Formats: sequence, structure tokens, C-alpha cells
Amino acid sequence: MFRAVSSTLSRRGQLFAIVIVLVAAGVGPAVAQAPTSLRVVHNIDKTGPTHVELSGRVFNDAAVDVIDVYVNAAAVDQSGKVLAQGIPFVGMVPSRGSTPFKARVPVVSGATGYRVGINSFKFAGGRESP
Repeated sequence: MFRAVSSTLSRRGQLFAIVIVLVAAGVGPAVAQAPTSLRVVHNIDKTGPTHVELSGRVFNDAAVDVIDVYVNAAAVDQSGKVLAQGIPFVGMVPSRGSTPFKARVPVVSGATGYRVGINSFKFAGGRESP
């Protein structure tokens, strides 16, 4: 019985040591980034008392379709800090094609601009973004 507990503690200790080494080396969870084949352009269409409406297109320069695409439209302050955001569903963007989108972002004080990018997507072949 002592031996089993000792072995379990040893494995936990080894796992803990590996985690500490990875953290110290700066290895952490992967940050989702859109591939360079996906790009977004946008315009500010209308500013109302509660929301700003943005429209744009997602372009896919790759040879494979992307599906389940969402964009992130964010109101940012002068330092780039996100103050409010909208995450609309775009759908499918065909290979070497584009798909339009519309987004609504709440009006907030301190916002000096808007930043729009890919929030998530899946390749039609099965690979998925985090």
C-alpha cells in the first residue's frame, strides 16, 4: 500500500515539475489566430444612440472553404483596450471568395475606433480554430 501511494505521489510530482518547466519557458495555451489566408474589411454604416452598425466582408484566399465563421467587432479606446464588442455569425466563406457580414456594437463612452477580426472558424476539411 505504501508503495502505490509513493508511486502516485511521484507521478504527480513529475507532472507538476513538467508544468513548472513549461510555464517558466513561456509555453502556455495556444492563442487563436486566423490564418493569413483570412482577412476582414469593414465600414461604419450607422451610429445610433445605443449601437454602431458595421458592415464588411471576410475574404478567404486559401484553396479550402472555411465554415462556421464568426467575426469580432470591437469598440476600442485610444490605447486599444476593448470597451464593447459584437460577435456576429458570418457562416461559410468559399475558397478564394468572400462573404459579407453586419455587426452591431454597443455605443460606449471613450471609444475612439473599431477593430474587426476573425473570432473563430473551421476549415471545411475538419481542422478547427480554438
